[in-house]
Amino acid sequence: MSHSYILSCCSTADLSKEHLESRDISYVCFHYTMDGKDYPDDLGQTIAFKDFYQAMRDGADTQTSQVNISEYLNYFTSLLETGKDVLHVSLSSGISGSVNSARNAAAIAAERFPDRKIYVVDSLAASSGFGLIMDKLADMRDDGADIDEVYQWVEENKKRLHHWFFTSDLTFFVKGGRVSKAAGFFGGLLGVCPLLNVDHQGRLVPRSKIRGKQNVIREIVERMAQFADGGEQYADKCYMCNSDCYEDAKAVADLVEARFPNLKGKVLINDIGTTIGSHTGPGTVALFFWGEERKD
Repeated sequence: MSHSYILSCCSTADLSKEHLESRDISYVCFHYTMDGKDYPDDLGQTIAFKDFYQAMRDGADTQTSQVNISEYLNYFTSLLETGKDVLHVSLSSGISGSVNSARNAAAIAAERFPDRKIYVVDSLAASSGFGLIMDKLADMRDDGADIDEVYQWVEENKKRLHHWFFTSDLTFFVKGGRVSKAAGFFGGLLGVCPLLNVDHQGRLVPRSKIRGKQNVIREIVERMAQFADGGEQYADKCYMCNSDCYEDAKAVADLVEARFPNLKGKVLINDIGTTIGSHTGPGTVALFFWGEERKD
C-alpha cells in the first residue's frame, strides 16, 4: 500500500533487507572498512554475515564510519523529492554521532523543501532494538496514525525499549575499550559472560558478570521477566539478534517462548550487522522487548 509519509532509519536497525522492504521502511547504509578496504553496511548483501565474523575471528581489522552530512542530504533529498514528508530515526547518540549529521542535513533539506516536514529522532537504541522501534512505528502508520502522531509517540516511548545482551567472546569488547584488558583476560579464563544493557542515555553499560554461557542464557530471560511490560504476561513482540552464534540465540528464544505465552508472534532472530558487529565481534546475543521507561 502507498503511504502519505516515509518512515526511515539507518542500516544499524539490524533488520533484514526483506523485512524493511516488506514494512515499507527506507534506510540509509553506514560504512565500514575491513583491512583498509571500504564496504557498505548493507544488511549482509555485499559480504555475508558469516564471512564477516569469520574474518574478524581470523584477525581482520575493522573500522566503522557513520553517514556524513552530504550523504544524509542526498538521501533525504531523494525521499523528499517524492513529495512526501519524512520521519527518520537514527542510531543512539550514546553510540554514534550520526544523529547530529542527520539533523544538520535535515535542516538544509527543510530549507530546500519548505512545504515538506522532515523529523529526525534519536532512537537511544541500537541493533534490532532500534529495529523493534521501527516495526512499531510501521504498525502505527499502517493503522492510520499521521506523521505528527508517530513522531510524538516515538519521542515519548523510545526509552521503554529494553536491550539486554551478553557475549561469550570478550576479545572485541576489550579491543574497543568497553572491557579492560585484565578483566577480559580473567573473564576468558573463568568463562565469564558479561551481561550488559543500554541505559537511558543510549549507552552500553555492563550490569553483571556471570560465569558460564548456560547461566547467562537463563539470566537474560530473568531480566526480561523482571522488566517487560506485564512481566510473564508480556503480550508484545520480542526481537533478538546474534553475531554468528545462532544456537545461543535460539536457546534464549526457546526459553522466552516457553516463559511468555502471550508473545505477539514468535521471537524474531536477526543478525547483528557489520557496524554494530565491528564493535561486539562474534559471540554476542541480544534480546529486545518493551517495558517500563529506562531510568539509568
